[in-house]
Amino acid sequence: MIRKQEITTFEFPENAIIWDVRDSKAYAEGHVKGAQHQPIDSLTAESLTQVASDQSIYILCGGGSKAPRAAEKLEGFDSSRDYVVLMGGTRAVRDAGGTLEQGA
Repeated sequence: MIRKQEITTFEFPENAIIWDVRDSKAYAEGHVKGAQHQPIDSLTAESLTQVASDQSIYILCGGGSKAPRAAEKLEGFDSSRDYVVLMGGTRAVRDAGGTLEQGA
């Protein structure tokens, strides 16, 4: 199931699995603390084996266009999982005064 959540009003649960699906350059320039780099083009059914099947996967990108596509791709591999698209992405976090980490 794919759900949507505004990133600026979202409180990340402890031990949340957050996948940033942008390319390497964009990820290195700034990403949400704790986000794992999982480029959209590299997502496979095997990617899902890294996460317990009962755990939600939070997906974000820079502004909100890649994350929904990534969620649809992942849902195609396993529709029984919970995918949460964080709308607005890192751009919304930065615009709201949030802190982004740099580097790979």
